[in-house]
Amino acid sequence: MKLGIIGTGSVAQLVGAKLILAGHDVVFGTRDVEATLKRTDTDAFGNAPFRVWLKSNADAKLSTFEAAAAHGEMILNATGGMVSLQALELAGVENFAGKILIDVANPLDFSAGFPPSLSVCNTDSLGEQIQRAIPDAKVVKTLNTMSAHVMVDPTLVPGAHNIFVAGNDAEAKAKVSKLLSEGLGWSPESILDLGDITMARGTEMLLPIWVRLFGSFGHPNFNFHVAKGEAPKP
Repeated sequence: MKLGIIGTGSVAQLVGAKLILAGHDVVFGTRDVEATLKRTDTDAFGNAPFRVWLKSNADAKLSTFEAAAAHGEMILNATGGMVSLQALELAGVENFAGKILIDVANPLDFSAGFPPSLSVCNTDSLGEQIQRAIPDAKVVKTLNTMSAHVMVDPTLVPGAHNIFVAGNDAEAKAKVSKLLSEGLGWSPESILDLGDITMARGTEMLLPIWVRLFGSFGHPNFNFHVAKGEAPKP
């Protein structure tokens, strides 16, 4: 499948590499290709710049936001949540028409320092904002409740744990679930369909507790698990 990934950070790199390994044709999109290839600094977590990663992933291709979106039969938003709407607008709304747009971003606001707050919550979500901004896309919110390493290797967390999907289009969620299973290694049993795109409010609001658990554990190799009991008898 042709996939477009909007973003070049660690999430884009790890997910993109796993999908390339699974046989997909992936184009990464950035605002300024030349500037991205000139960067030499590591990110806040010590990850190497995209130019270094690209040397080890020869099958990856880098282009503009617009070209990546046009290339993808399915598109993944892996930008920072505070700039996602702007990046997707630069990619060209018309390039998303009729396509599945997987949103893995979180609206984390670091303007007041750490820990971050959410720029939107309770009555709205970034997933919903994206769906409103690109009404012809089939937005599916997923992968945003765990670290990038767990996204691509669920075995980093022992035992049963869940990955959530939310979106308005049932067929789109089914196709994304298949990609999660066949491309990233998630068992069908671990994928939990929460309902329509408004359920992105719930998954995004897991991030404040995720951040604090990260600080408590000292590492990001953990995830959430929903244990479901029997319905109470009348």
